[in-house]
Amino acid sequence: MTYASAAAPKRVLVLGGTVYLSRALARLAVERGHDVTVAARGASGEPPEDVEFVRIDRDTPEGVEALRGREFDAVFDVARIPAHVGPVLDLLADRVGHWSFVSTISVYARHDVVAPDLEEPTAADSADRAVERYGASKVACENLVRERLGAKAFITRPGLIVGAGDGNDRLGYWPLRLAEGGEVLAPGEPDRPVQWIDVEDYAAWLLDAAEAGLTGTLDAIGEPIGMGAFLYGIAEALLEAGIIGEPPLLTWLPQDFLAEQGVNPWAGPDSLGMWLPSPEYDGHQGRSAGPAVAAGLRLSPLGDTVKRWWRANAEAPRLKAGLSREKEGAVLGAWHDRRRRFDVPGPEAEA
Repeated sequence: MTYASAAAPKRVLVLGGTVYLSRALARLAVERGHDVTVAARGASGEPPEDVEFVRIDRDTPEGVEALRGREFDAVFDVARIPAHVGPVLDLLADRVGHWSFVSTISVYARHDVVAPDLEEPTAADSADRAVERYGASKVACENLVRERLGAKAFITRPGLIVGAGDGNDRLGYWPLRLAEGGEVLAPGEPDRPVQWIDVEDYAAWLLDAAEAGLTGTLDAIGEPIGMGAFLYGIAEALLEAGIIGEPPLLTWLPQDFLAEQGVNPWAGPDSLGMWLPSPEYDGHQGRSAGPAVAAGLRLSPLGDTVKRWWRANAEAPRLKAGLSREKEGAVLGAWHDRRRRFDVPGPEAEA
């Protein structure tokens, strides 16, 4: 059996293709002139225009039979359940030119330091959806892809993916909050590192890699910057866009105090996005972008990412993360009250 060169795929399959990264991949592949098939249940969203839609359900091996006999030059998969990966590989592994699997930096066993050790994988046929098994499940998925695809496999491990279409809003809380003005609660230390990858940058790199036949395993992440530089970088983008008229007033609160007040890190209700406690997660936000950049990843400036997010989301935000103004005000009030009563040293509000 012959295939089109991996350097220039024409027949592209996106497993998913209706939400966030996979949808961005499908849309960009269409824009580049590829013949794109999107295979999904169709329950989470609509595929982009000008793609072939194939309805599948990966919860059972029979649910992917619609792909039997198909051939593709490039496949992109974002699955996190090993039981979803094996049956598709059984059908397609010998009928594709290049296979790109989106994993996660959560496969690493340690997050306090940057270390290569991986989580122990789940069983290859595991259908466990527990969040606590996310990293282990992705390790099992990686292993399945390597075993079946060998030198045709490209496995990337993204950190936090942000940008237009983000359903977790770990970035989105901050431009909206800074745009409101007033005293802004900032978490931890200003030099505490944060990392991300822009969804548009990531999709473009994955397609570039497929077109070039790039294989191997790489982290997919931008270089870390301090939380202070991150927040002021967002503010600068809002200033440039005329959304705010002056820099924000940030009050930095220690992480122990935030924990006492019920402020959560990372994501979800009562959380401050992008912030993780130290030292437990010092390694999670400190991985190098160098290998991916050397392999062709082009990173957008933070300001471009913020402006794209704002255009896509700001008019009708539906935030799943962040603090309510009432919660933020109560925490700031408790902090200022503690400092007045006990003369606790701490950072002043910064302009």
